[in-house]
Amino acid sequence: MNKTSGILLFYFLSVVSINFFLPVYAAASELPSDKKATRETIALYNNLKKLVNKGTMFGHQDDLAYGVGWKYEDGRSDIRDVTGDYPAVYGWELGHLEIDRPHNLDSVPFNRMQQFIKAGYERGGVITISWHLNNPLTGKTAWDPAEGTVTSVLPGGSKNELFKTWLDKVAVFMNTLKGIDGEFIPVIFRPYHELNGNWFWWGGKNSTNDEFKRLWIFTASYLRNEKNLHHLLYAYNTDRYSSREEYLQKYPGDEWVDVIGFDIYQRNSTKEKFIADIDKMLSTLEAIAHEKNKIPALTEFGGNLSDSSWWTGTFLNALSGHKISWVLGWRNAGMKPGGQFEFYVPYKGHSTAPDFVKFYESDKTIFQKDVKNEKLYQ
Repeated sequence: MNKTSGILLFYFLSVVSINFFLPVYAAASELPSDKKATRETIALYNNLKKLVNKGTMFGHQDDLAYGVGWKYEDGRSDIRDVTGDYPAVYGWELGHLEIDRPHNLDSVPFNRMQQFIKAGYERGGVITISWHLNNPLTGKTAWDPAEGTVTSVLPGGSKNELFKTWLDKVAVFMNTLKGIDGEFIPVIFRPYHELNGNWFWWGGKNSTNDEFKRLWIFTASYLRNEKNLHHLLYAYNTDRYSSREEYLQKYPGDEWVDVIGFDIYQRNSTKEKFIADIDKMLSTLEAIAHEKNKIPALTEFGGNLSDSSWWTGTFLNALSGHKISWVLGWRNAGMKPGGQFEFYVPYKGHSTAPDFVKFYESDKTIFQKDVKNEKLYQ
């Protein structure tokens, strides 16, 4: 073989090798963090990435369970009462599952929650589940930031065995979530949220960066490898944050995360400051999501609903120019036992309801009727 022939043969083999391996690499790059994820979970992961180019899905916590002035009425939803449509994303909560209560910390029975999750999935909606788990060291609530709690649940810690039984219960619940053909319903699991805040036992100064990362990795690896849960996407989410560095301080690594997000409530902020804060944080979030190939979301929000034009004048304005997968309004608890009236999305007759309809009709927002056509699980 002469020199020219050798060069041509080398070139040919190089091209063949590249073309042979390229499809495999491309396919692998579209898998979520769990490389054994179910078909429906992989489809959801990829379709959520594509859908951000069409708009932002609207979600609501406990939407099908109750609203202002009602509970457990079949097919009812405060969002539907106002718009005639359901949200695209349904948020639920597992707190108190770990201590064998029949209902969660917001008084939603777990057996009803299973039914609501299946109903939302059958409509083509997306399911996300948070977990305000009790403090395993003290037995008190998630809001008890006792020193040493995170260390106690890690391997070798005094509460590690107890903590594993709690994860077992999460696995049992997740395994009950199946569609009409017996397929597992994909769930975006959002544990240890608002992780930069000091109010939960896992967050802020209550854990070192390394401790939190170990907690996250232990949780995800236990559910994947020990309990064989492969229909979960994992959402890492902070509260308000000021910089990329703060956001990523406790980040456990790309191989353990699928969704990145943050929670934000307007509370006493002015309209102008709230818009500026969301704009800055979303811009940073999108940049991180692009770099790490993750799905960006506004994982909880609440606004100033005394402003009748808040939905289009403030919130839609704040989202303008950003590409995020979904926003999740917190729950419409209505009148609580202590006398507090709590709601985060409008209900029928509320002063912001007409403006919310305009928000709903925007080509930038996606609700159930729109998302069903996207066939996110195929």
